[in-house]
Amino acid sequence: MEKYVDGFLLPVARANLDAYRAMASAASRVFREYGALEYYECVGDDMHPPGMRSLVQSADAKDDDVVIFAWIVYPSKAVRDDVMGKVCNDPRMKAFEGQPMPFDMERMGCGGFKVLVEG
Repeated sequence: MEKYVDGFLLPVARANLDAYRAMASAASRVFREYGALEYYECVGDDMHPPGMRSLVQSADAKDDDVVIFAWIVYPSKAVRDDVMGKVCNDPRMKAFEGQPMPFDMERMGCGGFKVLVEG
């Protein structure tokens, strides 16, 4: 199977973490309903590995931010493209339009990935 993964790295102000969790929980239900196999939103915990660049640095996180590392797994890129189209047009997701986002979109990193190793 040719699984496909969308990955995200973003800083979220600690004060906005509950609002982010609510948005991510709603998105999780919608993505999975339309065909995503797995949906994860993780908040940083052990973020300062010695001798390596931390994800705090990579996310350009400030002192009052937490780092979110998230990924969504799909059966294939074609399914991902189909799911994304449906999610973008879903009224539950459109309800977030025009509302202040609980994170800075300009500091969010994202990309689509072909699975190299699965174990």
